[in-house]
Amino acid sequence: MRKVVLALVAASATFTAIPAAAQPWRPAPAVHRQIQNDINQLERRIDRSAQRGVISRREAVSLRRDALDLQRTYNRYARNGLDRSEVRDLEYRINRVHAKLRYERRDWDGRRG
Repeated sequence: MRKVVLALVAASATFTAIPAAAQPWRPAPAVHRQIQNDINQLERRIDRSAQRGVISRREAVSLRRDALDLQRTYNRYARNGLDRSEVRDLEYRINRVHAKLRYERRDWDGRRG
């Protein structure tokens, strides 16, 4: 009898846990703010590097285009709420543009690429 009761309790716990696990993941508002802040900070770094002459105008135009594309992607994703894969994609893209900016700042050739 005890084995049957334990099996029923385990089965009921499994079925009651399914609806909670099936709920969609929604990031906290802080995640939205952090992503937006990262994009804004990236744009400021590009502008500052261009003003100081560390990157050429062409490099700055290319990086600004990447940052604008990133902002548009964020706006499109945020329209219906972000999910985990979209947050991961945005973080990956932000890091890629940061890496491109670091590369352009250190190449000292004044050309794109």
